[in-house]
Amino acid sequence: MASKRGKQTVRGMFLSMAVATGAAGLVYIFVPHDENANPVKPIDYRVELLTARRAAPYPVAAPDGLDKGWKPTSVSYDRKDGNSWHLGFLDPEGKYVAVEQSTSPAKKYVTEVSQDARDTGRTQQVAGEAWQHWKGDKYDALVRHDKGATTVVTGSASTERLAEMAAALKSS
Repeated sequence: MASKRGKQTVRGMFLSMAVATGAAGLVYIFVPHDENANPVKPIDYRVELLTARRAAPYPVAAPDGLDKGWKPTSVSYDRKDGNSWHLGFLDPEGKYVAVEQSTSPAKKYVTEVSQDARDTGRTQQVAGEAWQHWKGDKYDALVRHDKGATTVVTGSASTERLAEMAAALKSS
């Protein structure tokens, strides 16, 4: 008698699982969802920017006047790590662009933040200033050395988008 009751219990559990799985499948099929939706939410970096501008021994750069398609996604300032300023964005096509600044030794710093990009020996004029062009397998970069720090605009975005970010940078 016990084995018959055990079989019924197992069968009941199996049927319950099948019904629950089927219900979950139906909910998934009929509830609208967009796999292509971008889950990254823009951040407000104004407080961190003001703090970095007070603390850094160089003029901290941030963009001014980018169109609404640019989304700020990350921000940090680390005094202990070469007074490093980081501001990350997604461009209008969803590619990554970062503004990086530091008083750390330039060659090591640029290689690190640009994911091992290398100096091409070429320069590019952006908003009347010469930027070194670095090329990498993962990221490209535009690099400028001045006012006690190295400024790097780097990421997976096109060189045109990197230049757009570089042109929008304002320091204070």
